Amino acid sequence: MMDPTTDNAGDPGGPRASLELLRTEIGKAVVGQDPAVTGLVVALLCRGHVLLEGVPGVAKTLLVRALASALALDSKRVQFTPDLMPADITGSLVYDARTAEFSFQPGPVFTHLLLADEINRTPPKTQSSLLEAMEERQVTVDGTARPLPEPFLVAATQNPVEYEGTYPLPEAQLDRFLLKLTIPLPSREDEIDVLTRHASGFDPRDLAAAGVRPVATAADLEAARTAVAKTTVSPEIAGYVVDLCRSTRESPSLTLGVSPRGATALLSTARAWAWLTGRDYVIPDDVKALALPTLRHRVQLRPEAEMEGVTADSVINAILAHVPVPR
Repeated sequence: MMDPTTDNAGDPGGPRASLELLRTEIGKAVVGQDPAVTGLVVALLCRGHVLLEGVPGVAKTLLVRALASALALDSKRVQFTPDLMPADITGSLVYDARTAEFSFQPGPVFTHLLLADEINRTPPKTQSSLLEAMEERQVTVDGTARPLPEPFLVAATQNPVEYEGTYPLPEAQLDRFLLKLTIPLPSREDEIDVLTRHASGFDPRDLAAAGVRPVATAADLEAARTAVAKTTVSPEIAGYVVDLCRSTRESPSLTLGVSPRGATALLSTARAWAWLTGRDYVIPDDVKALALPTLRHRVQLRPEAEMEGVTADSVINAILAHVPVPR
């Protein structure tokens, strides 16, 4: 995914300008992860959720915390473990001896940004407790639906190298994530920058001391969402998105292609990307820019293709190169 341009024509000091300041502000705490920051902003604009994949120690947790601080939003972190229960996330009814009544005790899901750390380390029963929250933006306990705060985003992390004792996310739950962002190891220059910051006293637990300040608000985010909803999509672009997704269903390397929900997701992320780059209409490059993070977790490789070293990204890239681009 490319970084958005700084073209703010027609939006001086508006929500787009505020959201672009996020990258600079988060950069005070997290080095070299601009594409991931942009992906999280796109997810917020589309009211979606993000799956972050990367080896331990690449600042996945710090990234989400810094985003929450720069947006002046509440955030909570849950470490997913094999013994975690659904009520530990959603909350439960607690008996109050003083009133002889049960009252609802909200769980950590009642926040703006929920960091679900190592989500694949907890059993499917607990993983599925997030499904209603992610899709319906509410939690139902004892027959009563309780709405979640707005905005609400789940940023779930998983470790791509340690699969022992893990519970892979089912396809139905993977499809609920708008984007899957891969967090790479930093370049040599970025890693030197990280070490230099730590040597100078940087404490990742104290973002205020690092200088991270709110540069945008929930109101900016809501105004941005309204603007994104007005971004024009031509019939040719809609056809291009459909052709890309249908091609995944016909790929000999895949047992599962992109569903219509995935096509809708790609159109939504392309619109958000177009708006971030300063346009009020979508072009094919917007679709291409968001195709990998939007689609890579919505396809399933054939075992024989996986053994030959084929990856979801390589299949999608081949489809992008093959499907005719509208002019």
